[in-house]
Amino acid sequence: MMYKIAIIGTGYVGLVTGACLADLGFEVICVDNSISKIEGLVNGIIPIYEPDLANLVEKNHQAGRLTFTTDLKFGVEKAEVILIAVDTPSQPDGSVDLETIKSATRDIAKYMNANKTIVVKSTVPVGTGQLLKKIISQNQIESHSFTIVSNPEFLREGTAVYDFLHPDRVIIGFESETALQTMKNIYQHFRISKIPILFTDIETAEMIKYASNAFLAMKVTFINEMAAICEQVGADIIDVARGMGMDDRIGPEFLNPGPGYGGSCFPKDTNALANLGKKHGLIMTLVEATIEANERHKQRMLSIIETHMNGLNNKTIGVLGLAFKAGTDDMREAPSLTIISELNEKGAKIKAYDPHAMQQAKLQLSDINNISYCQNEYQAALNVDALLILTEWDQFRYLDLKRLETVMNVPRIFDFRNIYDPFIIRNMGFEYFSLGRK
Repeated sequence: MMYKIAIIGTGYVGLVTGACLADLGFEVICVDNSISKIEGLVNGIIPIYEPDLANLVEKNHQAGRLTFTTDLKFGVEKAEVILIAVDTPSQPDGSVDLETIKSATRDIAKYMNANKTIVVKSTVPVGTGQLLKKIISQNQIESHSFTIVSNPEFLREGTAVYDFLHPDRVIIGFESETALQTMKNIYQHFRISKIPILFTDIETAEMIKYASNAFLAMKVTFINEMAAICEQVGADIIDVARGMGMDDRIGPEFLNPGPGYGGSCFPKDTNALANLGKKHGLIMTLVEATIEANERHKQRMLSIIETHMNGLNNKTIGVLGLAFKAGTDDMREAPSLTIISELNEKGAKIKAYDPHAMQQAKLQLSDINNISYCQNEYQAALNVDALLILTEWDQFRYLDLKRLETVMNVPRIFDFRNIYDPFIIRNMGFEYFSLGRK
């Protein structure tokens, strides 16, 4: 059965979800209160960088299956299924700011003109589904039946389109038979493809999202701590990670040392889970330690740079990669923000380049004085005292090292993504520092 679907919020999750559902044949109305964003989407301007997304949006917009509007009333009235994909940012104490999703829910209630299935895609604390039920019941102008569903997303930035169309699992939290049948129909394609679908209650579905992200954040932090100790004892973290990953109980994913985790999910969700524990009188020991260790790890990156450069005052450092990971322009909680800010405070001048995150970086680093944004890798390396690799973009893996050596003041590379072979690069005359390798 093909439903009319409205998606509230055209951010990262909402736009990817809308484009993919339209590609599966559904009629999708994407709603956002940003006039400039909607006008841009109508004209083919995608507000985020995500591989394959622009083509998918254009294809389905031209086919008439994907439309964009700022008129929430129109979207709610036309749709049988309403997906909420608005932002749920962190508050200073680590708790989740639910004001946007509560406001959207009140508007949905006000405009309901028939029975609706309301699906929460936003990442929300356990209990939010029940809260939204109360909000709708209290704000309906005309009484219509509705059902709430929790359907958390597990999209990885950089592979989000693929992840939506080829998920490793789908989680659906529901309370009514109507919701169950609706979600089975929406995910019929996935059921035919034998993709695992877990049907559970709403609270469990909400918890699965937080538990998954917190575990992955711990895994990233663990391998970073192992890299630190490998440097001290003479072991090689690459082989350590490979040996660990051969164990099916552990697996190889998320065992790549780096400058620390960032992005829109891990920092926000670990803080939210720790805060949720406190509200219920629980100390989330591992989660809280993960948060602290990740911040401490960023400071370790700074210590490595400062130690090997004999201080940072009046030194010029080229930074390759600003986004928190390759494949995205997302600068939220990116390690580069902390590292560049600290380098700048210690007197270093920064020359930065990222193939896709420059615009977002300029917004996030607007208070940094001694930073210049470059047009390519080699301009960022020109006359610098060191080159710092923070994001593992493929184009950084194949730099012309001979050219680099000639344009740098000092042929010194801090490779915090371990993308080069230490033996080869040192034999070419570079001072080379990576994470956890001999």
